[in-house]
Amino acid sequence: MNQQWLDITFVHWAVDPALVAPLLPAGARPDVLDGATYVGLIPFRMVGAGLGRGPAVPWLGTFLETNVRLYSVDDQGRHGVVFASLEATRLPVVLAARALVGTPYTWARMRASQRGDRWHYDSTRRWPAPRGARSRMVVEVGDPVARPTPLADFVTARFGLHTRIAGRTWWIPNTHEPWPLRHATLVTLEDELVAAAGFPGLAATPPASVLHSHGTTTEFGMPRPLPRPPRAR
Repeated sequence: MNQQWLDITFVHWAVDPALVAPLLPAGARPDVLDGATYVGLIPFRMVGAGLGRGPAVPWLGTFLETNVRLYSVDDQGRHGVVFASLEATRLPVVLAARALVGTPYTWARMRASQRGDRWHYDSTRRWPAPRGARSRMVVEVGDPVARPTPLADFVTARFGLHTRIAGRTWWIPNTHEPWPLRHATLVTLEDELVAAAGFPGLAATPPASVLHSHGTTTEFGMPRPLPRPPRAR
């Protein structure tokens, strides 16, 4: 599946890996940087998603999305993300992704707009519970990032996804060019999605990192199952 992720903002908080571990699928553990792992709140525009190398799917392939995501690694050393939630404006996409790929998509009403150097994002969940959960964010975009820090690389250079499908954990590879990152400042954040994902109070604290990018093109490959754990004797 090919798709573009455009006008994307990355807001991240450092957390204790012990808080994240229970939320990951079997066989994946928290990926850490200097003893911490991270929770990300990431709104963006999904544009031109299509199957294989074919053309984009009309209407269904373009929509707004907001992710709450975690960071994972497995025993094979494959790094990835685990989605705690994915708000999206296309109900058929939500239903298909939940059924086929095991990702916790939710249906939401969303808006994204640019006013000068500021990006405004607004999301309200429609289904499932907690219905009405909101996220309102304003970020001011600054200068280009000349050399990404280790933290910027950690939260953006992710080339896979861990998810649970049919009772088994899978790793789905994802390839993309390095993000053209810019520094950003969080002007306003009123968020309930991070709390709904299992981290109450976190979004009310100062983030460890705020970045923005005009976007890149990504490609998901074929899912690969993680080895099954040995049976107890």
